[in-house]
Amino acid sequence: MRFERSYVPYGAYWSTPFTKWQGSLSNLSAVPLAAQIARKALAVRDVPVTAIDSIVLGTTVPQKYGLYGGPWLAALIGAEKITGTVVSQACATGARAIATAAAEVELGRDRTVLSITADRCSNGPHIYYPNPAGPGGTGDKEDVVMDSFGHDPWARNSMVETAEKVAAEQKISREEQDALTLVRYAQYQDALADGQAFQRRYMMLPCEVADERSGKIVARVEGDEGVFQTNAEGLARLKPVMPNGSVTFGSQTHPADGNCGMVVTSRDKARELSRNADLEVRILSYGQARVEKGMMAKATVPAAHEALRNAGVELRDVTVVKTHNPFAVNDVYLARELGLATDQFNRYGSSLIFGHPQGPTGMRLVIETIEELALRGGGRGLFVGCAAGDTAAAIVVQVGR
Repeated sequence: MRFERSYVPYGAYWSTPFTKWQGSLSNLSAVPLAAQIARKALAVRDVPVTAIDSIVLGTTVPQKYGLYGGPWLAALIGAEKITGTVVSQACATGARAIATAAAEVELGRDRTVLSITADRCSNGPHIYYPNPAGPGGTGDKEDVVMDSFGHDPWARNSMVETAEKVAAEQKISREEQDALTLVRYAQYQDALADGQAFQRRYMMLPCEVADERSGKIVARVEGDEGVFQTNAEGLARLKPVMPNGSVTFGSQTHPADGNCGMVVTSRDKARELSRNADLEVRILSYGQARVEKGMMAKATVPAAHEALRNAGVELRDVTVVKTHNPFAVNDVYLARELGLATDQFNRYGSSLIFGHPQGPTGMRLVIETIEELALRGGGRGLFVGCAAGDTAAAIVVQVGR
């Protein structure tokens, strides 16, 4: 997809910190939580709820009352007369939610779309599927989060096996993965420097969540949870997750909880709602790709090329590259194929370090792309990330003055 008239008001986006599995946000339903954060974020950014014409909700882990999706979310933020759709594309949900909002703007010209991504990997649902034909009438059951991580019904492998398959085929060593992890950890420290200065450009800090009835604060989060001190010696001591494998718990991401939001609209409306009218943020394109069965880490490369082609630009025209990399293998492979040094992209870290709450992950990284471009005085940015199985998606944005 190529976009001609889709813009983001500078600053009209946000993210919560990403909290660890069974951490500070683990008992809070994802949609009401996202609505509460959105109300605060829109107010702080002087974006009136009345300016929003429709909603896109990106989510992957079912939540109670999730059937009501976009309309429920709209009502919870005070926009009771608008509606919208739910988007779910595994780890590509963040990119797809932005692209869906942009497509609506392209078709509706002056429409303003609020795209929100929200997931809670903690306390995922346990589902029972009735099956009268089962043994003794016994149905089928699924632990949505854990079973999805552990089994792809098409490729018949787990998520970690996709990384191991690519590592074996491409001869990506344990040492290369550990070295990449150390680079990403060091880059993430830049995001924390000067009192989290980079993250404070877009992140809701501190993130306070109140009980809707009593008003009592039930959660207060000062930053990403689940990030552990990392060094070469510690990584070297970790055992591979799989027998005879190369991926450890140090060189892969961790499941998380959180949400993000972004306003997508026309050029004129973006100027009106922007926190800095001199900065113009444009969404140029979306691309996606699929590769051999169960080879997920490889899909980022053709997805990146597709998004760049759709935008009509070359990689050399891109200033900032960010990736969703659940495994260090992903970035080692991408760096080789695109001819990038491993420290040439993901300058402020990536999901390998700060965690992966599914839907919000890609949107946060697109937001970080915009902010890094703003710091650099403008330019084009590429976000690309893998999704479940053997797929990936990418977004190209442009920031100018």
